[in-house]
Amino acid sequence: MKDIVVKLIAKEVGLKMGDVENLVEIPPKEDMGDFAFPCFGLAKKFKSNPMKIAEDLAKKFRKELPKGISNVDFNGAYVNFFIDKKILAKGVLAGAGVIEKKARGEKIMVEFSQANTHKAFHVGHIRGTSVGESLARMAEAFGNSVIRANYQGDTGMHVAKWIWCYNKYHKKESLKKDESWIAGIYVDAIKRLTKNEKLQEEVNEINWKLDSGEDEALNKLWKETRKLSLDALEIIYKDLNTGFDKYYFESEVEQEGKKAAKDLVKKGIAKVDEGATIIDLSRRDDSSKDYSAEHSGEPNDKDKNLGVWVLLRSDGTALYSAKDIVLAQKKFEDYKLDKGIYVVADAQNLHMLQLFKTLELMGFKNVDKLKHRAYGLIRLPTGKMSSRTGDNVLYSDFKKEIVEYARKGLSERVSGLSKNELDARSLVIAVAAIKYSMLKQDMGKTIVFDKKEALRFEGDTGPYLLYSYARASSIVRKVKSKKAVKILDLKDSEVRLLKKINSFEEIVAKAYENLAPNLIANYAFELSQMFNEFYHSCPVLGSEEEGFRLKLVDAFRITLKKSLDLLGIDVLESM
Repeated sequence: MKDIVVKLIAKEVGLKMGDVENLVEIPPKEDMGDFAFPCFGLAKKFKSNPMKIAEDLAKKFRKELPKGISNVDFNGAYVNFFIDKKILAKGVLAGAGVIEKKARGEKIMVEFSQANTHKAFHVGHIRGTSVGESLARMAEAFGNSVIRANYQGDTGMHVAKWIWCYNKYHKKESLKKDESWIAGIYVDAIKRLTKNEKLQEEVNEINWKLDSGEDEALNKLWKETRKLSLDALEIIYKDLNTGFDKYYFESEVEQEGKKAAKDLVKKGIAKVDEGATIIDLSRRDDSSKDYSAEHSGEPNDKDKNLGVWVLLRSDGTALYSAKDIVLAQKKFEDYKLDKGIYVVADAQNLHMLQLFKTLELMGFKNVDKLKHRAYGLIRLPTGKMSSRTGDNVLYSDFKKEIVEYARKGLSERVSGLSKNELDARSLVIAVAAIKYSMLKQDMGKTIVFDKKEALRFEGDTGPYLLYSYARASSIVRKVKSKKAVKILDLKDSEVRLLKKINSFEEIVAKAYENLAPNLIANYAFELSQMFNEFYHSCPVLGSEEEGFRLKLVDAFRITLKKSLDLLGIDVLESM
């Protein structure tokens, strides 16, 4: 319907369709129409008062209304369009939840999660993992070929600390594929090193030995514990409805990172300072492209001081920076990408800006195809979570708690479920509660995680959306209406629901353009609210409109399911 309005205006006023589409608004009140076009920008072109332009356009459009438009009027400097609600209804019933695919899709890599081995996967990791999976699904919905990539830290100082602590204090314990046990060793290492800083020298020696690969016993332990960590992570990824097509590991790019750093010194881009290899990015010339607004959502500031970026430590071991330079190049070598999206928390904004700037200085031709989707951190009421201090909520513990809560709620609502069915439904509800609580928030917002809020079965929560879907499914299952689909005088709640369903593709397109899953999450909640308003005010069974209303219920059901699927959330046919 919006396309009809846009084409009509563009043809008449001589503007490009894209420009008109950006100007068309939804009026604040329903009696002001369904779409409104402001004429302020036409005053200079037509050399006339905007209000007069709006009046003339409305009169002209009324003379020959296109199919789908029931009336055109004006209000001040706005042209107001009223759509034919019956034609809207027919279109919605026929095409609910449809997304038109692009003629030529792109090859896009979405890199996300990036959980390190030998550390905890805590509640804070869920947000980045959920955002990345949602972006991948959105890209696929529009016909793109998506590679889900996971870059994991399986080497470096954190691994050296873990292995040092295990060998020195926990060697009698059997190795376990258990997230909480693995995380516990690392937290113990941090606490011991904090109490006695001299112990760091022992860790440095282990880090150097692991880096050189000369110590067979250490190398064997690293490989065994690395596999246990990765296997434990796979269990979590399955819970969160995600998986990866490509795994990149720090250990694979470490040696190449060292070589890249030395090459940058030869080219004069980097230098050796007190034994460390660094790039001084504190001064930027005016011809430099600014990536801050494009990649990190920070203000556009050409004078931004990017500081000094350290590539190699004084002992020659590589930092994240050197490895990330190699990884960026490797991605395009492996897959000939059209676009590469990094889903990385906004705490790393400066690091990402330094990476993109360095790639630009190197003359990397694909740097413009890279994008950083930053997102805010998760905090507890007591402060920031940290896998270093142990002040966090482990995913495994969190999952058990929410699954148990969901199981209790289901047992109170439904009787006669087998243990397997109760467990399966409880897990779906738990994951919906967890993921939705992360995805509904504005991407840049730091979330103070409220357990009670996430666990509620009413209001703006994942369980509420599942309940709305299950209610609609129950109606469709029970009512096998043979009544004709008659579209009579539509009630206000029916029109609102129809219009909301009709806006699905536009919302998804906007969410994908802005890499913002929260737009789809908010849409799903508003859609569910409108459905429940409709359900309470418009009886389906026994009404003259039973055939139509049953179809409308199904259209809602289809659209909500597709919305939740784009968020990586499964639905339940029964609650």
